[in-house]
Amino acid sequence: MKLEFFGAAAEVTGSCHVLHVDGHKLLLDCGLIQGSRKDEERNRDPFPFIASEIDAVILSHAHLDHCGRLPLLVKRGFRGPIYAQEASCELVAILLADAAHLAERDAEYRSRRTGQQIKPLYTVAEGEQVIRQLRPRKYRDIFKVINAVQARFRDAGHILGSCAVEVWLEEGDREQKLVFSGDLGQYDTPILKDPEPIDRADLVLMESTYGGRRHRNREQTISELGEILTSEPGRRGNILIPAFSIGRSQEVLYQLGKHFQEWDLQRFHIFLDSPMAIEASKVYWDNTQLYDEEATRLRLENGGMPLLPNLKLTRHPEESMAINRIRSGAIVIAGSGMCNGGRIVHHLKHNLDREETQVLITGYQANGSLGRRLVDGEESVRIHGETIPVRATIHTLGGLSAHGDQDDLARWYECMENRPPVYLVHGEADAKEDFRTYLSARCGAKVHLPRPGDVLEL
Repeated sequence: MKLEFFGAAAEVTGSCHVLHVDGHKLLLDCGLIQGSRKDEERNRDPFPFIASEIDAVILSHAHLDHCGRLPLLVKRGFRGPIYAQEASCELVAILLADAAHLAERDAEYRSRRTGQQIKPLYTVAEGEQVIRQLRPRKYRDIFKVINAVQARFRDAGHILGSCAVEVWLEEGDREQKLVFSGDLGQYDTPILKDPEPIDRADLVLMESTYGGRRHRNREQTISELGEILTSEPGRRGNILIPAFSIGRSQEVLYQLGKHFQEWDLQRFHIFLDSPMAIEASKVYWDNTQLYDEEATRLRLENGGMPLLPNLKLTRHPEESMAINRIRSGAIVIAGSGMCNGGRIVHHLKHNLDREETQVLITGYQANGSLGRRLVDGEESVRIHGETIPVRATIHTLGGLSAHGDQDDLARWYECMENRPPVYLVHGEADAKEDFRTYLSARCGAKVHLPRPGDVLEL
């Protein structure tokens, strides 16, 4: 038995690890590398394994940096089952369809611009094949993956359907229990339940995205959001909220609905300007059995979700373009969350040069992304070949992160009574080093920092 570290072993995105047991090979996640154009071109590189030799995939959740290369895996020969939590399966179908559509459009645009025939990373048809290989499973049900492997999904509190995965491995007379954290959410996150405790493991493969920091208090963050929306600058111009289509968009809508009267939001036109976020929101609204107590109570009190009477769902491009004719009084929630594509880029192009514009950054921004350049305070940015001066006010609302901070991560690990060794992935170098120091001091844990290509004998 052994574990090979590949994607996200030395960065935040591209989650992908290989388990070898009893002659079989399993993947934990198969995600896209995200960030700059150069980073994203690495998705076209060959896998460091033979796709047709993979027997099954265990998927932690539906974000593209965890599932986005599944169509490539299938395209290159993988024919096995892909196990995911039930709501995750619904969200994966939405995300991959959108990603494939964008890949086809991007390839068409680049082909016209360069005069060369550029193929998309994968096609809509290849994304649809992945959906046929999905095998939905419920939280807390133990299921057989292959003869030598069983698994169980536990709620990770990150997005709807997100999982920490317990994996039991058998080979000869040896048994090992590996726990893969996936992405862990913050405790007391709206809508979602808290990360579920796991009592023990022989080894923990753990994310560390925010292992080097503590988030701002959530209540302070919500207060800041309210102050921005009710301030004089907030009343003068438009408010742009780049948001991941799954998770962040739904939480922002939830907060706007919860504070609708308090923040006097009836004066705004509120747009959810993302076909994918609209479809994902329907999955959230249809899976109320996964809500936490507060969201369940609000849903019952208000007769369902959402709670915004002035919310407009803009599915069609023409509706999205019409938003840019509004000069004041619009709240626009649109993807992508890192501002690297999608409709938010068009809204930024039309609004960044206006001093009355407010831009609310609500999530992680990878190195090289447009969102990171805005957060870093660049005075101008390039959008669609044009230089756009940044006169808008850029706000960073760190307390809304879907990722747990170092205290949340340590709290989840502390539930394991036997303090198993930890292998940190899914984090930038500084964050992993800081979290190793913190977790070792707080919990006495033995913490390791694997590199891509490292092999761990179990």
